[in-house]
Amino acid sequence: MGVPEVLMDGIRFGESPRWHEGRLWFSDWGAGQVIAVGPDGRHEVTATVASFPMCIDFLPDGRLIIVDSARRRLVRREPDGSLTEYADLAAAGATPWNDIVIGGDGSAYVGNIGFDFPGGEFAPGFLALVTPQGKVVRAADGLAFPNGMVITPDGTSLIVAESYAQRLTAFRIGPDGRLSDRRTWAETPGDHPDGICADADGAIWYADVANQHCVRVREGGEVLSTVRTDRGAFACALSRGPDPCLFIVGQNYGDGEPAGPTGQVVTVPAPAPGAGRP
Repeated sequence: MGVPEVLMDGIRFGESPRWHEGRLWFSDWGAGQVIAVGPDGRHEVTATVASFPMCIDFLPDGRLIIVDSARRRLVRREPDGSLTEYADLAAAGATPWNDIVIGGDGSAYVGNIGFDFPGGEFAPGFLALVTPQGKVVRAADGLAFPNGMVITPDGTSLIVAESYAQRLTAFRIGPDGRLSDRRTWAETPGDHPDGICADADGAIWYADVANQHCVRVREGGEVLSTVRTDRGAFACALSRGPDPCLFIVGQNYGDGEPAGPTGQVVTVPAPAPGAGRP
């Protein structure tokens, strides 16, 4: 797989990378910013939202949606750069909102951790469905720290990382956006999958913070590749088109963390481009 190369550093707390219109977009939770960086390393701040967590994805029309967990809502970035409230999540859950994925029809799935993190006593989390009309409904319950999510290219399945259960879990997406037929897509023994992405060969990459790596797995759990990093790997994304690359956002994390921003975006050639959503 090669050795990861640094694309961007000086990040306070990078998360939620998304490949969009030829650039990698990600959230710097520590700075309260959404940043877009090109393959040449040039970057710009595209939005500022003082929230933690603050994950992102894009509507089918290209507008950016931001999870403003601190205010329990989704925010939409308009073409002129202004921000407007897209959906109110407060009634659906008071514990922290986390990752998001948006389907091709505009249906958004948002994960709720289920307990105050860090420091709170564990409780199961859930996924909420936000319809294109703005209705918020429970889509799946009983998840052990729901984290990264992907929707398969055919739009029929959603796969979510259950970090505390050490597995990837799949659901069937119904015509109304509701989730059903829950099953284990892959066990990840010893790993706690965080952010994930899918590729055109049907495999999934997941990032693991404590083990400082990203792992590519096939359905059923067969490990296909591993990319090791020199700091905690929080999330990953794949470019589209020829010469695909895997992007990993990570930083030092835990006891003994050095002062100052240690976050980086690193990149390494990948065997297959990204597929599905995000």
